[in-house]
Amino acid sequence: MKTLESILGSPTAFLNDLFENLNKDKINISECELDHLCYRVETVERYQQLKKEITSIATLLTESPINKRPIATFELDEPIKYQSRQIHLLELPSPKENSFYKEGFEHIEFVVKQSLPDWINLHQNINFDTKGITKKINPEIRISYGAYSVKFHNFNLAYVIKYLD
Repeated sequence: MKTLESILGSPTAFLNDLFENLNKDKINISECELDHLCYRVETVERYQQLKKEITSIATLLTESPINKRPIATFELDEPIKYQSRQIHLLELPSPKENSFYKEGFEHIEFVVKQSLPDWINLHQNINFDTKGITKKINPEIRISYGAYSVKFHNFNLAYVIKYLD
C-alpha cells in the first residue's frame, strides 16, 4: 500500500527544521492553523508522475494555473501527523519555466487570525518578505530559512479553492 512517505519521503526532518527556526525567532504559531505543505519538483515530467502517484493516497481538489504553470492541491486520505497537528493538504507546483527548484518539501503555510500588517507588527524582529502582501487572492508574507520557507496568510487553502478561486 502506498503512503505519502513511500511516494515523497518523510516530512519530519523538514518540519522539525522549520519549527526549530520559528521557535528561535520567537514566533508563536500555537494558535495558527498549519494549512498545508508544499513539495517542489525539478521537471514537468516529474510533476506529472507525482501528480498521478499522489492520487492513489489523496483527492485532487484543484489544478489551477498560477504564474503560468499548474499547481495541484491534494487533500490527503491520511493527514500528515506532526506533533499535535494534522496536515490535510499538500500542494504540488509544476516548476516555473527558467526557475530551478531542488525536489523536496519546500514550504509550509499558516493561517493567522490577525491582519498581516498586525502579524508583522507583533514580530518586529523578523524581516518578512512582503512581496505577496498585495496578491489579489489570499495575500501572504514569508520568512525564508535557507532552502525552506514559511508563509502566513488569512484563509486556508481549502477555503480559497472553494470560495475565492
